[in-house]
This record gives sequence, structure tokens and C-alpha cells, in this order.
Amino acid sequence: MNKRVADGKLKDEAKINQAIGRLKERYPRVARYYEIGYQASSALLSWQEDTEKKQLAQQLDGGYLLKTDRKDLTDEQIWRTYILLTRVESAFRSMKSPLAERPIFHHLEHRVQTHIFLCVLAYHLLVAIEKLFVDAAIHTSWATLRQQLSTHQVVTVVLPASNGHVLRIRKGSTPEPQHKLIYDTLGITSEIMKPLKTWTQPTDSH
Repeated sequence: MNKRVADGKLKDEAKINQAIGRLKERYPRVARYYEIGYQASSALLSWQEDTEKKQLAQQLDGGYLLKTDRKDLTDEQIWRTYILLTRVESAFRSMKSPLAERPIFHHLEHRVQTHIFLCVLAYHLLVAIEKLFVDAAIHTSWATLRQQLSTHQVVTVVLPASNGHVLRIRKGSTPEPQHKLIYDTLGITSEIMKPLKTWTQPTDSH
């Protein structure tokens, strides 16, 4: 990105700030240790490492020991069982954030049961998606995938005509390489929707 700015390929200040935002979204674990900015007056991109915050994170970095009384499991099986347990606990503890299925406001029993069923169904879908990536030797999480896909959006292009009519085209944005990798791994097309074109006639003011 710095090279694009220095070569003059990226000049517009608003677009540069948008690019900085996308960069932070794509690499959140690294971005939290840096302050990135753009000075329009000097046309320079700058970044500053948060040394204190990074040193604190390095001090807290370490390892931990798993202990079990099971004698029939291999090291890998113990690890996978532990991860599965924490994954299930995390999903049901924070169902509101990853699946947006809580709180439950229903007062009728059959509606509550339906809501819980949808929660479990969504959780199965979440786990199935993660397993596809594990099978493809891509170790990631649903939270990371959702964050990466959040930058692939649907936009509306508005084109006014000379006769007063307005053409609106609703279409998906061009997927970036990280989006294509996700779609390819899931075996689905990267075209999230077919373009929709609608004409709006001018309103009669009389």
C-alpha cells in the first residue's frame, strides 16, 4: 500500500483511508499494535508501532498444560477433544454474538423450542463450515471467516438518464483473493447475487 501511494497509483485521500480501514480489518491481530495514518499535506503514509502494548502482549504469551485421566487417547485426540469442548461451551455461552440468536423474547413454548432448534441448526452449519476448512488444511474460525467476508458487500449503482428516469443496478462487489479462497473452499460461486436492474420513472410534481 505504501508503494502504491508513493508511486501515485493511490492518490485520493478518502480512498487511502478506506484502504487503511480494510487493511486493519484483514489483519486485526497485527493492526492492534500499530497506528496507521495518512498525511494529505505531504502525501505520505505513516505507521507507528505501539511498543508498550506489543511488549505487554509478548509478556503474556506462553503455553499451558492439558491434564486428563484418560489413558486410551493419543495426544492429538486429547487436544481435539479439548478444543471441541471449549468450542461448544463458547458457542452456547455467546450464542448472541456469533449467531445473533439471543436473547429469546418469545413467550409461547413452541416458539421458544423453534428458536432453540434454529440456534442448534445454525451451530451445526457453523461447525460444518469450519470442518471444510480444516479438511482443506486451512486452520481458521467462523469469527475470522465472517470478518473477512464482511468486506465483500452488495452495492447499488444509481445512474440518472437524460429523460428523468433513473436506473438502479444492485450487484455484488468484486471479490478479493481472500473472498475467492473462502468461496472455493466451500464449493460455492463467488457471485453472491445476479445483478438486478430497475428503472424508476420521474414523479409528476403537478
